[in-house]
This record gives sequence, C-alpha cells and structure tokens, in this order.
Amino acid sequence: MLLLAVDTATPAVTAALHDGTSVVAESSQVDARRHGELLLPAVDRVLDEAGVKLDAVTGIVVGVGPGPYTGLRVGLVTAATFGSVLGVPVHGLCTLDGLAYASGIEGPFVVATDARRKEVYWARYDDSRTRVTEPAVDRPADVATELPVVGAGAVLYPEAFPDGRGPEHVSAGALAGLAAERLAAGGEFLPVTPLYLRRPDAQVPKNYKVVTPK
Repeated sequence: MLLLAVDTATPAVTAALHDGTSVVAESSQVDARRHGELLLPAVDRVLDEAGVKLDAVTGIVVGVGPGPYTGLRVGLVTAATFGSVLGVPVHGLCTLDGLAYASGIEGPFVVATDARRKEVYWARYDDSRTRVTEPAVDRPADVATELPVVGAGAVLYPEAFPDGRGPEHVSAGALAGLAAERLAAGGEFLPVTPLYLRRPDAQVPKNYKVVTPK
C-alpha cells in the first residue's frame, strides 16, 4: 500500500505519503491564497523525499471539506485527476475528521475551523476516531463549549472556545493514517465531492435588468 493524501480545505496546503503503517513523507504550507500554486510542488516534494514515482501510488486520499469554495476545489480536482490517470481509487474523508484523528483526544471534544464571515465549520466527537454530529457551519457563540476544541476556530474565538487544543490546521499525514486504518477495517469513505455547507459568495442577482435590442 502507498497512499497519497492531499487537503486544501483549510489555509494549510498539505500532501503526504503513507505506506499503510506510517507516514513516509509529508509537506505542509499555510497560505490561504495559493492553494493552486502550492499543491503540486508539495506532491513533488513528498515523492522526492520518499524516493518513489507517482505511478507507485496505490490509492489517493483527499479531504472533502468543509471549506471555502475555491481552495477546496483545488485538492478535489487534483485528487480526482491523479486517480483517473493512475487508475487507482480515490477515498474522500471529512477534513474535520483528520484534525480529530491528529488530536489524539480520547474523550468528548469539538473540532472547529475557520469558515470566514465570523463563522466556524465544526463537528463534535466522542474520541479521535468517532464523529457524532454532521459537519455544520455556525457562529462561534452558537457553538460555544467548555469542551476541548481542536482547530483554528479555537485560536480565532477563544471567548467561545476557552479550552483550545492543537493542531490548528489539518495535515495530510493524519488523513492518510486515518484512511489506512479504515481501509484495513473495511470502513466507508465519503464521495469525492466538495462539502461546502453554504452557497458561494458570488451569486446571480435575483432582479437583474433585462436589456433587449430595439
């Protein structure tokens, strides 16, 4: 097994290789505006570090969000393209699940990431592998909790989430590790489609003026 994992649902542009037992190589860079520019070089770095070619990959893992429209699509399109070219399966995972898995917390907690517009994407977990609510987007005050909170949401809104924990951003290595466990256990994955949770900012005006030639 050699899994290539990528995620661009948060400001972290991250890629990793996992051999089914451990992370072989990983690259992450935080830059919310350069997902498209940074992802393929990150993939090249992890392949070079591991000393393998792309055709050695046996499966693709991708974070499907939730996340902002443009950045999220970069990872999904890249993963789908690799899967098609290589003829290997593409496994979708909730990005919040990757953060939860990386936290290692073994009691109830929340994962919250930045959804912009003074909101967070969030979900609740019983432990680092068990999500108990569907991902949602809400204002921090509506999610406020004394439980531990993992992710950038805790950093941005400490008044709502006083018990903030790391990591702040998702890592492809954590996604790949979670995927390897699920593959070994025969677990299910999400469709490789973006989990937006709300409409894009750009919309067609409802009452636009129709101009017809005279």
